[in-house]
Amino acid sequence: MGPTASGKTALAIELVEQYNCEIISVDSALIYRGMNIGTAKPNLQELRKAPHRLINIRDPLESYSAADFRTDALLAIEDILAQGKKPLLVGGTMMYFKALLEGLSPLPAANDSIRKQIQSEAELHGWQYLHDELTRIDPVSAERIHPNDPQRLSRAVEVHRLSGKSLTELTVVKSAPLPYDVVQFAISPKDRKVLHLSIEERFKLMLTQGFVEEVELLRERIELNIDLPSMRCVGYRQCWQYLDGEYDYDTMVEKSVVATRQLAKRQLTWLRGWPELNWLESGLDSNLTEVLRHCR
Repeated sequence: MGPTASGKTALAIELVEQYNCEIISVDSALIYRGMNIGTAKPNLQELRKAPHRLINIRDPLESYSAADFRTDALLAIEDILAQGKKPLLVGGTMMYFKALLEGLSPLPAANDSIRKQIQSEAELHGWQYLHDELTRIDPVSAERIHPNDPQRLSRAVEVHRLSGKSLTELTVVKSAPLPYDVVQFAISPKDRKVLHLSIEERFKLMLTQGFVEEVELLRERIELNIDLPSMRCVGYRQCWQYLDGEYDYDTMVEKSVVATRQLAKRQLTWLRGWPELNWLESGLDSNLTEVLRHCR
């Protein structure tokens, strides 16, 4: 586990070369086909060295939930174990990790009409209006969900409108936890400034690799729009808005970097409270040895 741009993929590929394991991606952006540069998806050379499961499994038009991930990941884990290998779960989508390890609550399925209604209310009144509603119906969830997190905020309100119960009430009951022993690692620079610099440098590299052109190709698909979950991936929404003429190139770069840093901050917040976690510092030559020490 770890924040974006912390070196997870590089370390995972090293581990595959030294240990009998296979990677399962735990990343809500890498699932989408045609979104390669902006998601920092492993390139063909890296995938030849270390194939990744659960990447390129959805069209950007499709949705994919934590429950979908849990189902797919459990099947992948069983298959890898049947081949005599160890599953290596790598990524930064903390909700996916939580769903896999702890199980999921029996929440109602997504409802397009309710979601459109919530989206319309947000466009008319603003997301703070919906957050105020959530505060009334589910103060516990409202405390941990920021008004600027529309995806989670919308889902919490949707759950209450569909079931008449709050997200907090429904999450008391969960399915069975992961039935395997796990060793958990998180990798990150100790200095936040180092991570911020890595994020900025990586995004500028993406631009030289053709990120804007990648988003242009996505925009050519008339069925895609900026409000889809796929287009909420950091960088894509900002680039889409730039191509729509909402702001200039430099502003797009700045907003994309800021959004990525905010994502990293949320990931680190999750990890600081994560139980049974072994911490690694990004860039250390000893990281591979440390991981292998725990796995043998």
